[in-house]
Amino acid sequence: MELFGRRAETAALDRLLARAADGTGSGLVLWGEPGIGKTALLEHAVDTAADATVLRCRGTRMEAGLAFAALHELLWPVTERLATLPEPQAAALRGALGMSADPTNRFLIGAAVLSLLSGLARERPVLVVVDDAQWIDEATAHCLGFVTRRVRTEPAVVLLAGHDDPASGPWEGLPSCEVVGLRDDDARRVVDAVVPGAEEALIARTVRSAGGNPLALRELPTLDDVDDGGTPPGQPPAVGPRLRQAFCARAEALKPATRALLLVAAAEDRGDRDVVQRAGAAWGVDTSSWDEAQRSGLLRTTGPRLEFRHPLVRAALYDGAPFAERQAVHRALAAVLPDDAVEARAGHLAAAAGGVDEDVAALLEQAAARCLRRSAGPTAASTLRRAAELSPDPADAARRLAAAARAAWDAGHVETARQLLDDAGRRGGDDPVVRISGGLRGILEFADGRPERAHHYLAQDAAAAPDPRVAVELGAVAVRAAWSAGRTDLQHEALRRLLDLDAGGDPELAALLPVLRAWWACYDETGDLAPPAPDGSGDTVGRLGAVPWEFLPPAPLLQAWGVEGPVHEALQLRIAHLRRRHELAALAMALAQSAVLDRAAGRWDAAGAAATEGLRLAEEVGAGHVATQCRLVLGIVAAARGDDTLVEEHTSRALADSVGRGVRALTASASWVRGRAALFGGRPQEALHQLMPLDEPGHDAAHTTVALLAAPDTAEAAMQVGRLDVVRAKTAALGTWAGRTRAAWARNAAHRLRALTADSSEAEAAFRAALDEARRGDDPFEHARTRLLYGEWLRRARRRADAGRELAAAAETFDRLGALPLRTRALREQDLTERPTGHAGSPAAAVGLTVQELRVAQLAADGLTNREIAARLLISHRTVGHHLAAVYPKLGITSRTELARVDVSGDLRLRAAPDA
Repeated sequence: MELFGRRAETAALDRLLARAADGTGSGLVLWGEPGIGKTALLEHAVDTAADATVLRCRGTRMEAGLAFAALHELLWPVTERLATLPEPQAAALRGALGMSADPTNRFLIGAAVLSLLSGLARERPVLVVVDDAQWIDEATAHCLGFVTRRVRTEPAVVLLAGHDDPASGPWEGLPSCEVVGLRDDDARRVVDAVVPGAEEALIARTVRSAGGNPLALRELPTLDDVDDGGTPPGQPPAVGPRLRQAFCARAEALKPATRALLLVAAAEDRGDRDVVQRAGAAWGVDTSSWDEAQRSGLLRTTGPRLEFRHPLVRAALYDGAPFAERQAVHRALAAVLPDDAVEARAGHLAAAAGGVDEDVAALLEQAAARCLRRSAGPTAASTLRRAAELSPDPADAARRLAAAARAAWDAGHVETARQLLDDAGRRGGDDPVVRISGGLRGILEFADGRPERAHHYLAQDAAAAPDPRVAVELGAVAVRAAWSAGRTDLQHEALRRLLDLDAGGDPELAALLPVLRAWWACYDETGDLAPPAPDGSGDTVGRLGAVPWEFLPPAPLLQAWGVEGPVHEALQLRIAHLRRRHELAALAMALAQSAVLDRAAGRWDAAGAAATEGLRLAEEVGAGHVATQCRLVLGIVAAARGDDTLVEEHTSRALADSVGRGVRALTASASWVRGRAALFGGRPQEALHQLMPLDEPGHDAAHTTVALLAAPDTAEAAMQVGRLDVVRAKTAALGTWAGRTRAAWARNAAHRLRALTADSSEAEAAFRAALDEARRGDDPFEHARTRLLYGEWLRRARRRADAGRELAAAAETFDRLGALPLRTRALREQDLTERPTGHAGSPAAAVGLTVQELRVAQLAADGLTNREIAARLLISHRTVGHHLAAVYPKLGITSRTELARVDVSGDLRLRAAPDA
């Protein structure tokens, strides 16, 4: 497997091998904790030294007491070369290797090994590799130390790998390199290589638990119980057999009292030396035990605190102990803790429990409540899950599992919450689960992007919830789920149920219900629900900024009402609060909302940052619905910037997630993004194909709010292809909405569309009214679009100077935002205002052209291709070619280049001859 994050170490080894090939020998001791990657580095050296003679051995605990056992393994492949050595050296080495009864002389043995390596190196370089050097026998260790210090003049490299710092002992004075843990980014690459396509949550948990240890990074993802907050309180995460063997081997050589001390320290997870010392007294733990534990390098103490050399040492020692010993240790720890240490005592007693125990379960429930008060959701969830396991009564178990599910949801662990909720339902039925979890099943369905199913559960659970606040929260989300599904009928039904709920004497809740009515009774055609428009500057927004996400209307609705500015400020406060509490699921939702509002206000970079962070969090917690919202924000920005590749990527993912689940709000938004990309890219027919279904009853992309927000784009595309019926319908719809809400964006769009279809005398007044509204709004992009359309109208009216000013201002804004397609269009229009006219440049030059020929000539002069002209005029591209063939001789020109210099931008009614 590829070595990640070891560039410096492998480069150092490569340099040693290169120097050996040039005749200069050296030695190096690689040291570090078990599993840190020393063996992998040795294998790299062996693979790199393909042309060398490789001698290797590995130390073992079984042979650590046998003199020269490791040397025997190392030299056995070349024992036939002993005959080449001077006889005294050969005799000593034969005796050391058990090949004769000759007496051993350690100096002669070291000299013999050095001579043997020298002889081999005369033929080709030699590489000596010793792994697990901490366990090789003492005689071999001193021999190799002797040899390593004397190979500088030979083409040979000696590599030794062990656990201990070689500052003392047989390796003293030798060059050394401590192999440390991998950085997080390299650690993530290791996990991804072990489990390709691993979920972000698994990668994050593994990296956090492994502490940079490569062996742990390779083993932990394959276990079923990588710590996800579900490890029982007071216990380390489980480790696999290779890790356990690697870390426990050293402890096995210690005396029983020291091993007991290490186990007590492993079970006590706070690093409190005093608690460990008092609990260990029953096992004879004394000063000598502490001294031996520290000399072993496994445990370190600093004043009243203690810590293991590596987090996995603690896990391995704990996991490797018999269950009965672990139980005894946890009981001893619980006994020495003070009464107010509820969480710690509960954790130890739970770890010691061998079966159901209501007393311990109740204590765990108290501990979980304390965790929730300090926003430790994952710990609370795992504590409650353990309490459920210890509950004798299934009803108590269900209650605790439902509470655990809510804690997991609040902490952003969506899948864990779903599993806990299912377990709770199997043990206690639906009603208790709804009551304790706060109607979580419907919220989970909503977060998973299944709005109609979510609406069903939420409406049902809101009616059953005993707490008025919970009931109103669930009712509000039920309305939102119906809106997301594009089901106006369900939205009205859910809103009526919501408004019928009793506030239970809660004045804040009573004041909030009219606010929710103001937001949600948007499209009530009967009039019995329709209230005045929400007040964006008053108490309405202030209340929304202080309530949970369940009460917030979706961002597109805020945008439609035109109050996104004040709500955005409230959202920023909410996001900061959720960050502090580490409520990841709610934070992802708030970021998605903020991204929509940032995009609508022209803060595209901020929108991209919020959407990117929200997408990462949503994928981490399993909130697919929110992830799709974030992708669509990134897609709509990409559409304006002309990045069709990103548009396709984000909308394809969105449609794959939304269509099958009936999330019409997201399906419609994806179609809107595609329609805008086509419109800005000069493909109006394609744009209209994407945008028209937003109003089509029964279509997967039909959604009233999105259709309203997309109305300006739909009308502009329709105008370019000659669908004046669509333009008039969209203008009327926007005018009605603008009159009702006074939203600046809607008034701007309504004026702008009226200008496109009005007579010359009325068009300019409509454009100026649109610009006035755009200046009062927050969106510089829409302001620039209005100036672009006005500039184009001015150019066609031959008011070149006025047109140039509007087009230049529009181009500058598009340039600042990175909206390249519209910037190009504005600059092209600006260039047309500055074109000189030639002999055919007077208005009279166009006399004799039919209306259709003049239209074709104008579009061709603007630089459109035959196919683009055909799409605008709803004719075939061959017909366009036929018209141009008639235009050229009438104007006395022969090409498009000459046509570009002809002034064909007059009033058609004055300059064109009747169509033939």
